[in-house]
Amino acid sequence: MATSATSSLFLLLLCAPALSFALNPHQVRAPSPLWRRGRSVPPAGFYNPHDNGGNMLTVAPNTGGLGEPLNVIVSGKSDDIVLADNEDQGGFRNYFLAVGFGSECLGQHAGDAQTANLGDGNGTKNETSELRWDYGDPSLGTCQETIKGGNHFRYWIQDGPKANSGAFFLATSYELPIQQGHDIVFDGYNLGRDWLVGNATAQTSLIPTGNVTNGTTYSGTVSFGNYTYKTDALYLSGILSNSTDGLNHASSVGGHGVEAIDGLVAVLTITVTAKPAAAAS
Repeated sequence: MATSATSSLFLLLLCAPALSFALNPHQVRAPSPLWRRGRSVPPAGFYNPHDNGGNMLTVAPNTGGLGEPLNVIVSGKSDDIVLADNEDQGGFRNYFLAVGFGSECLGQHAGDAQTANLGDGNGTKNETSELRWDYGDPSLGTCQETIKGGNHFRYWIQDGPKANSGAFFLATSYELPIQQGHDIVFDGYNLGRDWLVGNATAQTSLIPTGNVTNGTTYSGTVSFGNYTYKTDALYLSGILSNSTDGLNHASSVGGHGVEAIDGLVAVLTITVTAKPAAAAS
């Protein structure tokens, strides 16, 4: 009888990691070493989704095919530490805690996922996750964003067999409070992008969205969890259209002679410049 109980406990322990992932389907495994060896990063730091049947607009559910712009890209030339989708060991989520974005309120996501095709051979995929402005509180601040509105983004990773850059594509915007249906504020796609860039590069004043053009750059340093990150941001045109066509929330974001998006994408190349002593060793 004791032998049977011991065997059952052993099998349960073997299955524990799989059970944990099943109970938390939004948990993301870190890329494996084999995945890293398979990456091929072009000079731009990412592959243009349009080159292989993809799109720089997401598809939002129940909108008849309307979507949101993928207006920020974390370059595949960023340090490998940053390109791991986790909060520990200095990964992507730890970097964004340094920028001011955290996981959703109490780990709960309301609503259906948006989808995107990054032209990497993986076809159309659900968003990997969504991060929200944390109002200075990494633990519970995103609950404020859910209620009060603010900056937030969904993201996808370009890691398919036809275009494995490892780059992260972000659909970034600034939304209104939940009582107003989380509609997007006027010019909110461009503003959400620029406020994210401003925080990532530690700017002391707001980036003047109307003055940003192809080739505009910003650089700066942020820290969290004893990791320090240097971010070099480069704005590029020719990837997104300067248009309102196909955009969700178009009636609130554009109008009065202003297109809903200005056609610029901010490409972030992130370097880890300091890390905890244990991680360094």
